[in-house]
Amino acid sequence: MLLKTFGWSFAITALGLVAAVFYGGWEAFGIVAILAVLEISLSFDNAVVNAGILKKMNAFWQKIFLTVGVLIAVFGMRLVFPVVIVAITAKMGPIEAVDLALNNKDRYQELVTDAHPAIAAFGGMFLLMIFLDFIFEDRDIQWLRWIERPLAKLGKVDMLSVCIALIVLLITSFTFATHAHQHGGGHVDKAQTVLIAGIAGLITYMVVGGLSGYFEDRLEAEEEREHEEEEEAERTGKKKPAVLLAGQAAFFMFLYLEVLDASFSFDGVIGAFAITNDIVMMALGLGIGAMYVRSLTVYLVRQGTLDDYVYLEHGAHYAIGALAVILMVTIQYEINEVITGLVGVILIAWSFWSSVRRNRALAAAEGNEGSDEKTEVSSGV
Repeated sequence: MLLKTFGWSFAITALGLVAAVFYGGWEAFGIVAILAVLEISLSFDNAVVNAGILKKMNAFWQKIFLTVGVLIAVFGMRLVFPVVIVAITAKMGPIEAVDLALNNKDRYQELVTDAHPAIAAFGGMFLLMIFLDFIFEDRDIQWLRWIERPLAKLGKVDMLSVCIALIVLLITSFTFATHAHQHGGGHVDKAQTVLIAGIAGLITYMVVGGLSGYFEDRLEAEEEREHEEEEEAERTGKKKPAVLLAGQAAFFMFLYLEVLDASFSFDGVIGAFAITNDIVMMALGLGIGAMYVRSLTVYLVRQGTLDDYVYLEHGAHYAIGALAVILMVTIQYEINEVITGLVGVILIAWSFWSSVRRNRALAAAEGNEGSDEKTEVSSGV
């Protein structure tokens, strides 16, 4: 099972590390290995959230996620995306941008760094909306009840998550403008860039998420229609399989997954520049990491881990909220990538341990009920 799920990741790791040795010797080997570990640690929460969505999709679309999705994630976000950002911000053609990335690495890094406010605002708003929509929803299972219960009540107010996200964006953009003015930069255009990019992130979330939700609702209607058939099938001893997303519903959910993955990868791509500004080594290291995130997603789905450890999804969404805040803060201030990675790992580890404790408590309660029943039977005899 483990080899079947992670086989491609192991193979890509071997190929990537061998390619690194041929490209830049053992130093490149070390850098690529470090980048792969960085990407995995920063994106573990991504895998948990992806698994929550992917388990709703049928086998065909799960394969599409692992094939086409990997190409988009590895080549699109880790290789093409930084070049496109440079091309747009520097107002140059894509061929010139590639040439700059390969032959003038310091200038390339400088241009990507200049584009960071727009990237962080877009990704930060997209991730913030995911967190807010999760935390404002009333759920049967709650992890941190003292936070989640009152917020679920507040969530009954229409469009609250959008209002909060826009307030955060306005505060961030105006804070950025004031800071730049105080330092004599006069970078009012930067504040406008942050504002526009943030609104673009919000619109992207609402469009893609809205379409996904629409088709999910259609699926739920279909499930209700088939509910009687399932009951009949169970009565006859033939259990009907659960209805999974397919067709248009799965397609838009796939798009949602890809935009989500893109938003998660922003911190990895930007953080990679702290280690190297060589685009080839970045693509190799981050690509290896992206493969493991994909494999881990499938592993979580096939093992039913999210069903067994019910708080994992909560921990991942809290990690998303933390990452959203971190991205917005990095528009003006530097935050070490180690801190970014640790926050996500700690929150998910905490939610996992809480799930384990819950499962133990439930098992103990069931054991006590069983022993009570046996006592009643024996006393009745």
